Amino acid sequence: MDVTASMQDNDLRANRQRNLKRLLSPRHVAFVGGQGIADVIRQCVSGGFSGEVWPVNPKYQELGGKPCFRSLSDLPEAPDATFVAVPRETTIEVVRELAAMGAGGAVCYAAGFAEVGGEGVALQEALVKAAGDVALVGPNCYGLLNYVDGVQMFASGPGGGRVRRGAAFVAQSGNIALNATMNERSVPFAYVISAGNQAVLQISDYVEVLAEDPSVTAIGLYIEGLSDVPAFSRAAAKALERGIPIVALKAGQSELGAKLAMSHTSSLAGDDKLYDALFERLGIIRVQSLPALLETLKLLSVGGPEGDRLVVFTCSGGESLMAADRAATLGLRLPEFAPDQFADLRAQLPDFATVSNPLDYNTSLWGDRAACARCFSTALAGDVDFGLLVIDYPTHDPIGQRDYAAVVDGLIDARDRTGKPVGICSTLSELLPEPVRARAIERGVAPLQGLDEALGALAGAARQARRRAEVKAEGGTAAVVLPPRTLVPAEPRLLEEFDSKQRLRRHGLAIPEGRLATAAEAPEVAAAIGFPVVAKVARPVLAHKTEAGAVALNLRDEAAVTEAIAAMTESVARYKPGLVAEQFLIERQVGSPVAELIVGVRRDDQFGPVLVVGAGGVLVEMVEDAATLLLPTSRTAVERAIRGLRVARLLAGYRGKPAGDMAAAVDAVMAVAAFAEAHRDRLVELDVNPLLVLPEGQGALAVDALVVMDAD
Repeated sequence: MDVTASMQDNDLRANRQRNLKRLLSPRHVAFVGGQGIADVIRQCVSGGFSGEVWPVNPKYQELGGKPCFRSLSDLPEAPDATFVAVPRETTIEVVRELAAMGAGGAVCYAAGFAEVGGEGVALQEALVKAAGDVALVGPNCYGLLNYVDGVQMFASGPGGGRVRRGAAFVAQSGNIALNATMNERSVPFAYVISAGNQAVLQISDYVEVLAEDPSVTAIGLYIEGLSDVPAFSRAAAKALERGIPIVALKAGQSELGAKLAMSHTSSLAGDDKLYDALFERLGIIRVQSLPALLETLKLLSVGGPEGDRLVVFTCSGGESLMAADRAATLGLRLPEFAPDQFADLRAQLPDFATVSNPLDYNTSLWGDRAACARCFSTALAGDVDFGLLVIDYPTHDPIGQRDYAAVVDGLIDARDRTGKPVGICSTLSELLPEPVRARAIERGVAPLQGLDEALGALAGAARQARRRAEVKAEGGTAAVVLPPRTLVPAEPRLLEEFDSKQRLRRHGLAIPEGRLATAAEAPEVAAAIGFPVVAKVARPVLAHKTEAGAVALNLRDEAAVTEAIAAMTESVARYKPGLVAEQFLIERQVGSPVAELIVGVRRDDQFGPVLVVGAGGVLVEMVEDAATLLLPTSRTAVERAIRGLRVARLLAGYRGKPAGDMAAAVDAVMAVAAFAEAHRDRLVELDVNPLLVLPEGQGALAVDALVVMDAD
């Protein structure tokens, strides 16, 4: 792309961003369509929108109780927002007219575009061209809702009510967006957007604008695929910088799910491990269900923890056990009480109560607000970040509900005394009534429904806070943004091992001493290097030398080298008739390592170069102990990834054996990453296996390397 085209694209994007802000918070809304939009208009009016509402249809005098305009050109001015509910071919003409008159944004309800393939693809291309800089939502979508200003441009009757601030939810599925509005979990939504096919506006566009909106507390995403991962990373980094957490439910993880994602919204689902790496990099909380997403958004919008240390209050041993088990699984910490806290709690509670965390505060305190406040304050005064009260309201016992209210009031009193944030949760989602949830939210206490979802939300909030702090300490959000994608190399080739190693060495990768030799030269070269040595077939280039019998280890004298060279020559000829071993690589044999790692880079069409580090050697595929990082990466991220592997136990010194040289292992991975970054536009694949990690202080050596890249 030339400079002029790039500037034009930037201008177009900037104009669309401005128009998206108009669309999300419009002064006036036009509705183009027939009788089917009458209910949508009425919903917008009854939802509390105070701006102008302009139905457009030449056949009717009024729609939804509002007088109709015969055409868009008859409107008083270009509308900030337009809901377009006409057939797909007519949609293109309406959008073209909106663009010409300087309209802000449009919701395109019609389906039958790229999601159906065939002529639908061409129609979607025509729609994009017609849109110009109009902020276009869809097509193939339900629409959008603004619960702050009461704007409703949604094809099916949504739930939800007005809020001053709340979470934004952007979904590629219209039905999931609709269902989310009808949740009975008291999630405060500021916006709900059904993104549809994302012909013009991508998820990244919504995230970028919503992150700037002062009424947005958190952003929820239902994702089937991302078409521009670098653009998404820029938007998510902006949200991270501004302290707006993102919670993502990524569908299409299975093979079948990925196929359905393609047919549903013409999205490319991609490799799920790469999404894991992307979300971890950007501090995005990943969840696996819609209830988990809703509970996490609610917690973040009302008030969540900045750390992972909890004190849990229950009135049942069973609840305490379940909370303890789930917290351990999620990596949440339940600190023991300090001696003075323990003594104080022991004095407050009956003799038969167990003083521990989780704390079964016992039913003897029910109904006694002051006693509950004292107990909870004592526990919250310790080294904890958040207090969680597990409480299930009786559905048919008003007296019991009053007693429970005293317990909740006591928790809030303890919050006020200690300054520690708190929440309440029920073990079952239906056992926290709506009036209780509403009162809790009014008082700044998150009412979480379902013990698993509650603890999962707390763990996600703690991880997000920790990751944001890490990013700030490691250079800021600019460091986590992914570079623009580059074209796939036109003529990649497999480099010889010696050439691969020399290129990597120049970027800091340590390799064994070695030289190239003919069969006749090999014994003398080996003697010069010093025994024992390793001999390999260097030419022709073989991707899998072990399978071809083209490697010989631990050769201790010249005779052994001569014998090995002859055997390898014969083996290669058998492996593939016509192959002739022309040249050999002779290297110094490396001593016994503490562990073997694999360090690889592969090119992904969506994510660019992807770094993989894991347990290496001959068992690499069998063990499947690996971590994935997106490039560029940092030394801190690499070390964190290595320490998260199962093989890290060997590197730490397993059962009295020496510890591995972790610093050298990280150096080696960073050298590979540096090479990949330097050749981002040319590299296709890179594989260092094994990387031998020697005892601490002795380094790490790459004894085999494979590089596939564009020819020089």
